[in-house]
Amino acid sequence: MKLVSVVLSGGSGSRLWPVSRQALPKPFMRLGESTLLQQAIERGQACGTADLMIVTNKDHLFLTKDVLDGMSDPPSTTFLLEPKGRNTAPAIALAALRCAAQFGGDALMLVLSADHLVPDVPAFVASASDALRLARQGALVVFGIQPTAPDTGFGYIEVDHVDRAPQKVKRFVEKPRIEDAMQYLATGRYYWNSGMFAFTADAMISALEAHAPEVLSAARHALSTSSTNADGVSFDAHAFGLQPDISIDYAVMERADNVHVVPAKFGWTDVGSWPSVARTLTADASGNTFEDEVVAVDTTNTHVQVESHGPKLVATLGVHDLVIVDTPDALLVAHKNSAQDVKKIVEALKHRQHESVQLPATVHRPWGTYASLKEEDGYKVKRITVKPGQALSLQYHHQRAEHWVVVQGKALVQVGDSEYETLPGQYRYIPLKERHRLTNIGTEELVLIEVQCGGYLGEDDIVRLADTYGRA
Repeated sequence: MKLVSVVLSGGSGSRLWPVSRQALPKPFMRLGESTLLQQAIERGQACGTADLMIVTNKDHLFLTKDVLDGMSDPPSTTFLLEPKGRNTAPAIALAALRCAAQFGGDALMLVLSADHLVPDVPAFVASASDALRLARQGALVVFGIQPTAPDTGFGYIEVDHVDRAPQKVKRFVEKPRIEDAMQYLATGRYYWNSGMFAFTADAMISALEAHAPEVLSAARHALSTSSTNADGVSFDAHAFGLQPDISIDYAVMERADNVHVVPAKFGWTDVGSWPSVARTLTADASGNTFEDEVVAVDTTNTHVQVESHGPKLVATLGVHDLVIVDTPDALLVAHKNSAQDVKKIVEALKHRQHESVQLPATVHRPWGTYASLKEEDGYKVKRITVKPGQALSLQYHHQRAEHWVVVQGKALVQVGDSEYETLPGQYRYIPLKERHRLTNIGTEELVLIEVQCGGYLGEDDIVRLADTYGRA
């Protein structure tokens, strides 16, 4: 039976603002040596999956490809590119239908989330082996996490018995009250719902047909109007939007009678808030989690994270139980007890139409990145990087001139009808309203400093004449 790893890489991660933004959500956050998305992919590979299916937003395709390109042994990958956010039931329905068509209905699907941290991969493989064995027999399997505290931020799963396998699900409970969560822990019959699953494509399709036919019908319609090319499966926005916004737990798992739990033999963290990030790190004697650049005096149980374009010292004095996250364009200071409500800040910023909701300090593009270093009336300074062989669009600006200084790599700068090879330390001037283009013709990353001068410096003052990425 073909084994396919299906990674759900969605969600805005609003509780992890200001690091997680809509244009760079939490699957692309680095924890340890790699991103959460890469870690999810590698967990699937460790279980023996040679084929991968990633369900993600179409705007995050280039970020996802960057992750795969950075892996030493990337799997064969199919992309399901959502035009807008939906929920886990439509995502899994689309994946099951596509798996059945591509690999056969008996294909085993190992469904993973791109926002989980699982440090012990061999232990995960052992649990996945148990789950896949049940899935081969037609069961719908969910990985259950042994609760360590009466946490009200997780969904719970009650089983009939815990003294023998397999453990059949009795009911699902979504984020209970603290009193109920304490009672659940006392019984010993409850697990946290990890949001990771195993089943065959046909078993999930049959379960959808029986318990959520409207989800399955809408997914079939979305696939029938989709298009497939080298980038993956792209969906018509209208047809995709007709799918119900419902989780797989509500749509199927709570209703089906062949759902089983495999208890996790591995440590697991749902990276959904800053305290959960802190729990993945090694704390000092005072319970603090931060890097060496932090000077802490009379500080306990505090998480400090600094993401800047250069060295930055942070000092704390007389503070306790805080989360302090500093990025070049935003600073978050929150009590750990309120960390679940960071999304309220994001909602307030959305109301103000503040760009920090959408764009991170370093903005990623298919060709590279740009970051604003300094801005005052009349000028803005940026750091721009371009990948080898990539080029920005041929463009001009109505209200600003630009000055480019190359500091690393080899650039080809087009100004008007002329082209200039430009090396580190060399400078080019882009006059107002002049056509121009920047291309990396070297073998290493191109880095340059751009100074914009003009009365208006907004990103919308770009007229694209030609573009490799279809934006002209």
